[in-house]
Amino acid sequence: MFAETAEAQVLVPFAGPGAGTAPLTWGQLAIMQDMRETGWTHNVSGAHPVPAGVTVAQLAAQLGDLMSRYPALRMRLGTDDRGEPCQVVSADGEIALDVLDVPDDADPADVAKFAYELGHARLLTHYDLYRDWSVRMAVVRHRGVPVHRVLTLDHLVVDGTATALLMADLGLVDLAARRTPDPRTVDLLDLGRRERTPPLRRVSDRAVRHWETHLRAIPPSTFGEVTNPAGRHGRRFWHGRFSSPAAHLAVRAIARRTRTDTSRVLLAVIAVAVGRATGVSPLTAKLIVGNRFRPGFAEAIAPLSQNGVLTVDAADTTVDEVVTRARRASVAAGMYAYYDPVQLAETSARLDDERGYPARVTLRINDRRVVTRQAADDAARAGEVTPEQIRRKAVETFLVWDGTLDHLPEQAFITVEDHPDTIFLQVIFDLGCFTEAQAEALLRGVEEVAVEAAFDPTAPTRVTG
Repeated sequence: MFAETAEAQVLVPFAGPGAGTAPLTWGQLAIMQDMRETGWTHNVSGAHPVPAGVTVAQLAAQLGDLMSRYPALRMRLGTDDRGEPCQVVSADGEIALDVLDVPDDADPADVAKFAYELGHARLLTHYDLYRDWSVRMAVVRHRGVPVHRVLTLDHLVVDGTATALLMADLGLVDLAARRTPDPRTVDLLDLGRRERTPPLRRVSDRAVRHWETHLRAIPPSTFGEVTNPAGRHGRRFWHGRFSSPAAHLAVRAIARRTRTDTSRVLLAVIAVAVGRATGVSPLTAKLIVGNRFRPGFAEAIAPLSQNGVLTVDAADTTVDEVVTRARRASVAAGMYAYYDPVQLAETSARLDDERGYPARVTLRINDRRVVTRQAADDAARAGEVTPEQIRRKAVETFLVWDGTLDHLPEQAFITVEDHPDTIFLQVIFDLGCFTEAQAEALLRGVEEVAVEAAFDPTAPTRVTG
């Protein structure tokens, strides 16, 4: 954006405890599998304003302190005795803080855009974790003053919760409900070793048996075969954004009435919207589970999220009943979402042989709200929503298609983003399997279903079995 941008580096030393070598964790293996299947980096990256008066030296000190305190951030990949990837945590080292100077006459709005674009570019840049550190930080300086910081983290060492914990340490987010530090908190090396012990092998065995009950009789894919290979404008895989403040209020109203949380209500609403738009019900889907409820996991800097699996029937019933079913199904999915991905892959291959055809669950749902989820749940408990409030917000709904991808292993991937006061969905669809009208009906159906059921406990799903 700025042809005259100057770039320098500040080398930041660090040293800390927890060095050693261990097998990769189940969470790391799951992320590596996703990387192979999608070709995506799965990085976490974003730009953040720097408070007035903060210097480059202070930002460098923060980076060094972060690296020193968290062994996970000093993790790189190595190779074990069998030639397999393993994790290696260093005791000390040096990391570069990039400093980018933009022209003095640049407009501040353009500088902010530059920082955002740098964060996006780093989101898409592959790490070589055999060589690189898992953290990258850059400072954008304007007229000699730091104005934006770009933080990028590799998904092999963090998930959404771990990212929020690190950002809270840097003062970038406020985690008011953060727990008191837990002395049982595990680190990556210890977790990699534990997952090879008999007690956790039994945990994996139970989880894989749960998956088997859902996978045994599924069709080849959730939404059927490719029927429209031309997709949209000649491309099959599209990503877009859907935002509905009205759905946010309606989901809060349903959560208050049904005495559950907004995640489970939203899961039920999505299941009904899918049934209306596609006729698929019961719906079997993968649900990304944080696994943070397990002892020692709440504060861990580690990729602990894995796919759970659930089935929700939305046919010939009420939305409230689907909320009840979704609550039960998501509890079970959460209980059995911690497992060895290699073991699950072996079981899936055996089931393919037994049923006589390969089959996959090709809808994935990820509620990755951290900050706003608790706020939405608290608001649902604290006060009632009125029909007039929902009507006023209905005009703010939007759906846009942002662009295309080369490949998607799922037919649909729905992510609930951490945006306040709205249901904000990042979505990817294979429009070779959906029509554009179906995809739009599914997304707009999330709002329609929620609003219809907001004040009516008998609201029907209007999905036929």
